[in-house]
Amino acid sequence: MLVLNLARIRTPHEHFEEVYPPETFAADGESFTVATPVKLAFDLYKDKDQFRLDGRIETTIELPCSRCLEPFRWPVNSVFDLRYQPRTPQSAKPEREVEEDDFSTAFYVNDEIDLVQMMREQLYLALPMKPLCRPDCRGLCVQCGTNLNRGTCDCSPHWDDPRLAALKALQVKNTEPRN
Repeated sequence: MLVLNLARIRTPHEHFEEVYPPETFAADGESFTVATPVKLAFDLYKDKDQFRLDGRIETTIELPCSRCLEPFRWPVNSVFDLRYQPRTPQSAKPEREVEEDDFSTAFYVNDEIDLVQMMREQLYLALPMKPLCRPDCRGLCVQCGTNLNRGTCDCSPHWDDPRLAALKALQVKNTEPRN
């Protein structure tokens, strides 16, 4: 676990820059894997016991296409502006209205910020809503599973829902000529 020890921060402004190997972010059932080293750079601003991290994370992640399921690489170049304050019993109020600052404020415990957790959150925020290996991805055949980007299949593009078979029989019966 890589942590930022806040007790060592003595000045009101410091700059941090580090490169972490992809193995730091071992995939534990995550929807992506980190494919290239992660560059983390941020300015840290200290105001008493509150800290602000303003920076950038750069890497490339590998994730499956939502249409064809083939893995593809997605570049990440994400900026962040996060505020950290100490976790106190008052910070866990049961019910209250969510405010704009709540989305960029996190809490630290024991004068430490878990940088791996913070970077992992930023990578999740950088994921595309619908990951596609390319905009014109044709996906998989719904009948045989062939990747339509690589080849074609002999399956009929028309599919009849078996749950509607009784209605189709009625339709055919009503369209037959009456004598």
